[in-house]
Amino acid sequence: MKHLRYGFFPGCTLESAEKELKMSTLKVAEALDIELIELKGWTCCGASHIQDIDDFIAISINARNIALGEALHVDKIITVCNTCTLMLRQSKKKMDENKELRDKVNEGLSKTHHQYKGTTEVTHLLWALIEDYGLENLRKKVVRPLTGLKVASFYGCHILMPPKIMGFENPANPQSMEMVVDALGAENVTFSQRLACCGFHAVFPAEKEVTRLTRINCLSPKDSGADCLVTPCPLCQMQLDAYQPGAQKGFDKDITLPVLHLPQLIGLALGLSAKELGIKRHIVDALPMLREHALI
Repeated sequence: MKHLRYGFFPGCTLESAEKELKMSTLKVAEALDIELIELKGWTCCGASHIQDIDDFIAISINARNIALGEALHVDKIITVCNTCTLMLRQSKKKMDENKELRDKVNEGLSKTHHQYKGTTEVTHLLWALIEDYGLENLRKKVVRPLTGLKVASFYGCHILMPPKIMGFENPANPQSMEMVVDALGAENVTFSQRLACCGFHAVFPAEKEVTRLTRINCLSPKDSGADCLVTPCPLCQMQLDAYQPGAQKGFDKDITLPVLHLPQLIGLALGLSAKELGIKRHIVDALPMLREHALI
């Protein structure tokens, strides 16, 4: 198959609170022979908040991030974060559709010797596995099928909406996660909260409400028989993993459920160890579940 080469935008979360997710992403890319070239000098995407303060700055910083990818002469920039994907694609769409805006942004970027040209697309690892790599090729790479593992796929908002910017699949009934889970040999579990918000971006102004939402988001797949929850977004993973113990407090029913980031699940099927995938760093211990299914 064609050698795949991407500009890699890791985003802040993978560089700070969840370094294990960057580690697992790089390990999986290596195992799949996907070349990831980290954008040199990338900056925060704005995390879906900056545009509320200054939309022009939000567009400009992401135009610069995309320009860093264009300088690598790659067809696509890839992320493993829903919010980063949204912010980059949103800026790109606005720049591509408005020459006056593009010229104004590039005037500012010229001061740092950057220029946005619009020649590089923005994708997410989930999409790239389906569109570029191919699910059949992924199946061929599986050395440890996840047979018997019941997986609940939690999409998160920003990889689906708004559809005019994201546009990979039907936001009301996405299937991409389930398709990847199936390719890995695991069993898909249907549950009511698969398209719910994780609450990450509202955790500080509405902590009580988000705590309740976290409880529901974990209880729903657990009650449906899932062994673990898997998400393509590090922010969803962090919210549902790190805040799960707090959501359990004062609630009689056990909501405990391991939460994995998509590359970690893929890595397990590729034969990578829990240590290589950073799974030991999680707040909710996933190791008993992995032992039960002979995955470690």
